Amino acid sequence: MTGLCLGLTTLVWLAVPTTEFTVVWDHSVEKIRWEEDYRIEGNRLHAVAARVRGFGAGMEIPEDAVQHGNAWEYRPRTSYLERLRLTRSSFAGDYQLCWEGTCRTLTDLLGPSEEGAVLEVFPCREGDE
Repeated sequence: MTGLCLGLTTLVWLAVPTTEFTVVWDHSVEKIRWEEDYRIEGNRLHAVAARVRGFGAGMEIPEDAVQHGNAWEYRPRTSYLERLRLTRSSFAGDYQLCWEGTCRTLTDLLGPSEEGAVLEVFPCREGDE
């Protein structure tokens, strides 16, 4: 299978048949929406774009960001990752994973989890299902 896997290390909980996706969340203190777009390239995730709808504590907007409507858009400085780690927190609310025009919360996709649980997002390898 090729696509996006969600799980921990070698344990795959869910495989999504897509090569492009967006991760959406709210900043835990400022409650401002963030979005990051990724594309799977080989065995890595390529962060291709990001958007933030404001700024505040710990939320510095990069100098090269451009404002479009109500969001600042920019290219993330860390562009290639083997895995993206998402820490689930009641302070920030639930992450959303969007692909092919639909968005679902991690709770919808995987069920509830303990406070502080870390989910890994990574390209599926042959045999991951």
